[in-house]
Amino acid sequence: MKIEGLTTCASSHGPKETMDRLAAAVTARGVTVLARIDHAEAAAEVGLTLRPTELLIFGNAKAGTPLMQTAQTMGIDLPLKALVWEDEASQTWLAYDDPEWLAARHGDLPGVWQVLGGMTTMLAAVAEEAAT
Repeated sequence: MKIEGLTTCASSHGPKETMDRLAAAVTARGVTVLARIDHAEAAAEVGLTLRPTELLIFGNAKAGTPLMQTAQTMGIDLPLKALVWEDEASQTWLAYDDPEWLAARHGDLPGVWQVLGGMTTMLAAVAEEAAT
C-alpha cells in the first residue's frame, strides 16, 4: 500500500495488541499520548460496522513547537498521529504521516530539519517496536 506522505507497515500482531504496543513504545520515549480513538467502537455506537480501526494522537511540545514557530499551519498536522487497522484479509497495518512530507506541505521550514529528522527516527522506531 503506497499513499504519498504516509508510511505504512504490516504488523505481525492483531490490531489491539499493535496499538497497545505502539502506545507503550511512544510513552517509553517520553512522548505524551493525548488520545486513543476507536473508530470501530464509534461506528458500533451508531449501528454501523467497521473492522478494527484505532487512531493514536501523541506529541511532545519541545519537538512540535519549533515547527509551529516556523510555520503555524503545522498545527493542523501536529500532534503526531498513527493509525492501526485490520484489512479485509485480517492483516493488521500501522501507518503514520512522514514528518518530512508534513513539513514540505507547509513550505520551506528553515532550521527545523534536525527536529524533523528526530521525529522521523522516533516514528520508525516505535512503528517497528509495535509491529514486530
